[in-house]
Amino acid sequence: MDRRDLMNKGLIIFDFDGTLGDTRRNIVTTMQMTIAELHLPNRSEEECAATIGLPLAGCFRTLFPDIQDELIPRCAETYRRYFNENLKTIHPEAFPGVVETLTILHQKGFTLTIASSRSRNSLTELTRNMGIADYISYILGADDVKEAKPKPEPVLRTLADMHYDAGETIVVGDMAVDIQMGANAGTKTCGVTWGNGTRNELEEAGATFIIERIEDLIEIVNKG
Repeated sequence: MDRRDLMNKGLIIFDFDGTLGDTRRNIVTTMQMTIAELHLPNRSEEECAATIGLPLAGCFRTLFPDIQDELIPRCAETYRRYFNENLKTIHPEAFPGVVETLTILHQKGFTLTIASSRSRNSLTELTRNMGIADYISYILGADDVKEAKPKPEPVLRTLADMHYDAGETIVVGDMAVDIQMGANAGTKTCGVTWGNGTRNELEEAGATFIIERIEDLIEIVNKG
């Protein structure tokens, strides 16, 4: 047994929005403000929330299938401007039990990382504000990959950079794209029900495990 086996029990790759951070209100509000400024057809909270987890371009293409390609960069720029402004009044928080669970997992020797469809700079700031930055060893944002979820690139990049195998790894997320991303990379997957996806969607995506409290993740990873 080498030194790493004695220190680290495995790799856990977390999604962020809807899994660690409760950012639904920020995202939906920002999306609807962007839509209004650009004079696009109105979309409901449920329609906006259903796109959480996709890169911004994918969000707007899902909401507006006929949108012109040249409008996408303007949508993304407007969204980022509003999101940063909204952070001053709408403060995202870690979901209940997240800080405590990450503390325990970190102390037990698990390596904790994030693979998200938001920008790395945004993730760095949000994890710091939520008090979980010290437990996260590696952050991969949408701007770090060419092919986003559900493609396996975010997981494969993390495995390569952190020197882990897929068999030592579990991907944790609230949306079907998170589960598909992990499965496409050959890892185990854990769907969470407190985010923006439904249990049925997670089951259909083939999640290895589904949990209703983040504390339950400790028992799952301890069993290997």
